[in-house]
Amino acid sequence: MKRMMKRPAVLLVAIATLASGTVLAGNPDRAGSAGATQLLLNPWARSSGWGLANSASLRGVESMFGNVAGLSRLNRTEVLFSNTTWSGAGVSINSIGVGQKLGSSGVLGISATTMSFGELEVTTYENPEGGRGTFSPTMANIGLAYAKSFSNSIHGGILVRMVSESISNVRTSGVCFDAGIHYVTGPQDNMHFGIALKNVGPAMSFSGDGLAVQGLITTGSDQLTLEQRSGKFEIPSLLNIGGAYDWNISDMHRLTIAGTFISNSFTKDQGILGVEYAFRKMVHLRGGFTYEEGITNDEERTTVFTGPSAGVSFDLPFGQEKKSAVALDYSYRTTNPFSGFHSVGIRISL
Repeated sequence: MKRMMKRPAVLLVAIATLASGTVLAGNPDRAGSAGATQLLLNPWARSSGWGLANSASLRGVESMFGNVAGLSRLNRTEVLFSNTTWSGAGVSINSIGVGQKLGSSGVLGISATTMSFGELEVTTYENPEGGRGTFSPTMANIGLAYAKSFSNSIHGGILVRMVSESISNVRTSGVCFDAGIHYVTGPQDNMHFGIALKNVGPAMSFSGDGLAVQGLITTGSDQLTLEQRSGKFEIPSLLNIGGAYDWNISDMHRLTIAGTFISNSFTKDQGILGVEYAFRKMVHLRGGFTYEEGITNDEERTTVFTGPSAGVSFDLPFGQEKKSAVALDYSYRTTNPFSGFHSVGIRISL
């Protein structure tokens, strides 16, 4: 048991050491200098309902976004699908994830997320108003994770994620890593602590025909093609630290209070508070507030989100022992401009 306790402790120290040099070095003055910001958008309906305040108590496929250590607490098999739409902006996010128990303590997970922006007009210097057809920008990422329970109290995980972005004639791709730890304690395993380092990887750059320029040599009629090099950009790494407390009022009622602090490399730090009420483990109501400097002021706000979030879930157990379930999740996040993020998810636990 002592050896099992030492392994996650070493991982926790490594995460904190790497974070101190990689994440905490950032400040808001670097905002706008990072790319692949799709990695900062939570695509899952259940955890986004309280703003990811529950990063320390996440479990299952959704933990592959907040803290991959929570994947280890999956009992058997889980399949999850979620769709997010940004009302009035024409942006949609589709995500799918699968988690599978391996052996007595390991879990393997895979997730894929794509962003759609609709059809946009192709414009050029000669045709600034378009009229030359349309194209569809795409952003996508695929994550592969493995998590393990080292004991009843300590859980850890690691994830590798492939990132890609493209328009009609320019594209980029890259890779980044996540690592996280969960610690569960209390008389009823009702106290949760977690730390996760996310989106750590090498710089990315764009390439493609869109960066090429054609021209004529001044001394003749020969055509010359010049290809410009794209500058490199960093991936928006971050560190989140969370805690949660489950108040088990009775067998029918539970109240959870949770909080997460996020230290961003390229944007302002954030603090998230949330609460969830569960009735008979079948109906879950939740809400949260995400705070960062200036978020309550329209002139100083530097994020599309304005803070509040809310959500609801319905879990319907089935099977002979009622250990399997189908769940419907919904969340809403307020934004300015447009009319907020709506997320709907379907979860099957076998």
